[in-house]
Amino acid sequence: ILYPLAPPLEVTATSRHYVDRLFHPDPQKVLQGVIDMKNAVIGNNKQKANLIVLGAVPRLLYLLQQGLSSSELRTECAVVLECVVVLGSLAMGTENNIKSLVDCHIIPALLQGLVCPDLIFIEACLRCLRTVFISPVTPVQLLYTDPTVIPHLMSLLSRSPRTQDYITQIFSHCCKSPEHQTVLFNHGAIQNIAPMLISLSYKVRMQALKCFSVLAYENTQVSMTLVNVLVDGDLLSQVFVRMLQRDLPIEMQLTAAKCLTYMCRAGAIRTDDRCIVLKTLPCLVRMCSKERLLDERVEGAETLAYLMEPDVELQRIASVTDHLVAMLADYFKYPSSVSAITDIKRLDHDLKHAHELRQAAFKLYASLGSNDEDIRKKVQICRSAPEQAVNPLFPGRH
Repeated sequence: ILYPLAPPLEVTATSRHYVDRLFHPDPQKVLQGVIDMKNAVIGNNKQKANLIVLGAVPRLLYLLQQGLSSSELRTECAVVLECVVVLGSLAMGTENNIKSLVDCHIIPALLQGLVCPDLIFIEACLRCLRTVFISPVTPVQLLYTDPTVIPHLMSLLSRSPRTQDYITQIFSHCCKSPEHQTVLFNHGAIQNIAPMLISLSYKVRMQALKCFSVLAYENTQVSMTLVNVLVDGDLLSQVFVRMLQRDLPIEMQLTAAKCLTYMCRAGAIRTDDRCIVLKTLPCLVRMCSKERLLDERVEGAETLAYLMEPDVELQRIASVTDHLVAMLADYFKYPSSVSAITDIKRLDHDLKHAHELRQAAFKLYASLGSNDEDIRKKVQICRSAPEQAVNPLFPGRH
């Protein structure tokens, strides 16, 4: 099925030439054609769409699958590798392009490629699978259709830093329900991913951390298991705490705080534990400061609200930490004025973030004041100022 693409495509002779070369009887010329096609589609969405319309994807998938069963293994593996690289580039296109790739059964073809012993080819397949699954239009259930896929992916984790990076990203993006969490948990996700938290590669550590945050969210079984896991002699919670240090990237601090928050809410860590009171909560409060990026402030506020929602003592501690209540008033002051906005795209971006900031602030206000009357009074005083904030689109209105 080919989905309509807009604006209408202007298929060129060059595009046809790329596709025609895929059918040449000489494997070397096919290989060179695929390499030239890869170079042509990088950064060129029109060329990507043209090649999809002209039927390049089914032929590339045919070559990919044939390469695995060919007697001329090295030659065909090289052809398949280049095909997968091209598919990885194509998959960065529009949502309609992704739908076309999925409808051509790209996912089963790539999963089949993972049984090949060639590590470079496996990494290329995983890279493309990662890119396809990251798209919101890809049905994540496709990862769970074949019960042999998840255990095989687990077995590939230790092959290289790249396989670790790509597979944990796939797991993070495809874990959307308690059932998905259970499948990954039952196939040893915790034991296989935990050692990655001390990898020499920052990307691998970060993706492992993100995967644990998805696995632990509102999941008591996972959280109770995580709290007892040892990584190089240290409890996993201690590893997460070390990742909260101020000199580490904000992305890592925030994701580690989310892991500890989810473990705490699941009952695996007490709310009065030092790692929550002295480490996690202060870290999340820092994320709410105006020095942080807008996305970080939103995520920090929402995570903090979730952490302290059921606990009065955490609410009291947060209310007097780094002037948090007053700090939230700044969430209502963005964007400050329309004069700094030079185009409609920037305006749309700023208004979207303004809405997200306000929403996050209201969640945190609600969590802060849910049990303590003194905190509620403090919140009401601080909210009175932002309610008079100027509307950036209509300065005369509030």
